[in-house]
Formats: sequence, C-alpha cells, structure tokens
Amino acid sequence: MNAGWKIEPLKALCEFRRGLTYSKSDEVETSDTIVLRANNIDLAANLLNLNDLHYITDEKKVPADKRVLKDSSIVCTASGSKSHLGKVAYIGSDYGFAFGGFMGMVTPKVVLHAEYLFHMMTSPSYKKFIDELSDGVNINNLRFEDLGRFPVPYPPLVEQRRIVSILNKAFEGIATAKANAKKNLQHARALFESHLHSVFADAWQTHSLGTLSALASNITDGDHLPPPKSDSGVPFITIRNIIKRTRQIDFADTFKVAHNYFNALKENKRPRRGDVLYTVTGSFGIPVTVGANTEFCFQRHIGLIRPASETDSAWLYYLLLSPQVIRQAEAGATGAAQRTVSLAVLRNFEVPIVPIQQQKAMTRKLDSLSLETQRLEGTYQQKLVALEGLKKTLLHEAFTGNL
Repeated sequence: MNAGWKIEPLKALCEFRRGLTYSKSDEVETSDTIVLRANNIDLAANLLNLNDLHYITDEKKVPADKRVLKDSSIVCTASGSKSHLGKVAYIGSDYGFAFGGFMGMVTPKVVLHAEYLFHMMTSPSYKKFIDELSDGVNINNLRFEDLGRFPVPYPPLVEQRRIVSILNKAFEGIATAKANAKKNLQHARALFESHLHSVFADAWQTHSLGTLSALASNITDGDHLPPPKSDSGVPFITIRNIIKRTRQIDFADTFKVAHNYFNALKENKRPRRGDVLYTVTGSFGIPVTVGANTEFCFQRHIGLIRPASETDSAWLYYLLLSPQVIRQAEAGATGAAQRTVSLAVLRNFEVPIVPIQQQKAMTRKLDSLSLETQRLEGTYQQKLVALEGLKKTLLHEAFTGNL
C-alpha cells in the first residue's frame, strides 16, 4: 500500500444509525411519510430502487436521525436471504425519506469521502468480510458492532476524490456496456419468440384444428397423495426443480422416494424419454422435454403429455411454447393465489393437426434458430460476466493503492 494510506475500522470513521421501527397498523396506502426498506436496495447494481415505495401514517413521528442523509449509505442489516445481508446503496440526494428497522445508515466523518466509502462497501473485500461474519453461524442479522470492525484502507482526501472520479467514470462506461449487452440478449430472445409465433401462426391457418388430446396418447399429472420421502431411491421433482429460463429439470436439489413407491405408480405417471412435462400451477405454462431415460416422478402441479405415435416430441414442445398456446393457458387458468391450468383445459387446448413429416421440418428450423439464439445468449452472458469481473478488478486495484 502506498505511503500516506491508513487502515482503520469502519466504526472509527463513520456514524451509524439504526432504522425506524413501526407496527403493521402504521402502514397506509399513501402518505407524505415514505420509508425505505431492504428491497429498495438493488442487490446486483448497489443502487437505490424507488419503484416500490412504502408508506406509513403521517401521525407516526419520525425522528430526524431515522431519515436518510445525503452523502450517506444505507445498509441491509436483516434479511431472510444471507446474500442480501450487507447490501448497500448510496444516498446522493436530499430525499428526506425514513429508513426501516431492517436497515442501517452509515455517514462518514470528514476524513472519508462519502462515495469513496460507498465504493469500498461494494468491493470484494467488503463482501468477503460480510460472508465470513455469517459463515457457519446461520445469522441473518448484521450487528453494527460487527460491521464496525470492517477494516477501511484510505488515503488522503485528495487521493480519495481522484479514485472516486476514476471509478465513477469507469463504472458509467461499464453500466452502459452492460445495458447494451442486456438489450442485445433481449433482442436475441425476442427474435426466436417472433419466429416461433410466425411458424405456428402459419400452422394454425393452413391446417385443420383439434384438441391437444388428439396429439397425445395420454395427458395426466403427478400423484395427488403426499409422497413418502426416503433417504435414497428415485428423485421426486416439484415446480421449483423446473428452471423457467432454460426449461430444464434441475435434479441437484430434489428429495427421494423409495423404489416401491415409484414402481407402484401408474405407468403414465412415470416419465419416459420423449414425454413433455408442463407446469400447471403457479408458474404454469413451462414445457420441458424428457430427454433421457432417467427414473423420476413428479408432483401434481406438473402435467405430463405423452405424444401419440404421429406426434413428434420436439414439435410438441415448441407447440406448447408457442404464443398461441400460452394465450390459451392464460385464458383458461383459474384461481387467485395460485392460478392453475386444469387437466381439462390442458387437454382441450386448440391446436393445429400437422402431419408428422411437416412437424419434423418445422422442428428442424426451430432447432436451428434456437441453437443460434443460445449461442448469442452465451456470448452476451459472457460479456456481462467479463464486465462484472472488470468492475471487481477496478475496485480491488482502487483500495490497494494501485489505481
């Protein structure tokens, strides 16, 4: 570290304030009193998110020390998720908002530049410090006495300002590059969705229509009885094991059922290669092709469609993914808390009856575009990872005196 730098604990360099506590009865639809909560800190961007503001009655008196101050940073001090513990956002304006009890505010003393401290609290060393606080202890609360031990390296104020200027300019460029990469990622996905819509719009116009049942030898759902869990045996998947973005099954975190339970299930409730699973409750409308002869069973919130002999499995998957079918699922889903596509609705989806050779031709085109979309997605995802890595490198260099 360069000459002139010092290292002191955070508690020696800042003033800490705890957030406002209030009761459920203080909450109102709208008022002049806004309270920032932990969800107002964007975890990925370390920015203040003002899209979901929370209000309490104006009758609740808010002390001055429970309102955010410009050139301070707010910190999440309690969360159901450890990944959110310690996340931080910079207060760059005189908002005058209160901040809630699961938050803390850090205001630097005169020896520390406010934005320098904020950047320090987004650095890899800070995140490592927070992770080590909670490792093996199962805590979801960050005490100020613990946070205050975080070692802060800092140079004279003139050098802090220089570092902040470099970081702000660099991060502005990184943010622009990330926004462009995300936009390109969205365009790649939209291109595939547009082609998918076009392919099936043509199929709807040029072929006779029937029900989904006509394309399947069987349409059912999982066992309705609570499965008896076992230490070993056959994986039992639930909706949370179906990854929406990739439309694949994640077997990494499933519980097991005994083989005798699995073997006692009806044959049409035991998935086999070529079947298409379809989520029917909550996050409904996600198709998944069973691509391997792996034994597993599934909950009743997932449907199973077994293609008839004249139905291509891959084409059936794309059909269920098409906007035309998605609209029918949306229209037919019932319920409030957890909307459900019943088996009756699923079986009666209106679909084009396409000869299998044409199905396969359509599938080849869609597979080709899907692969190209995945290639583009991979490229843009790699760029996003590289940009995030560059940001971490800059932060490391900044706070080791090498910027």
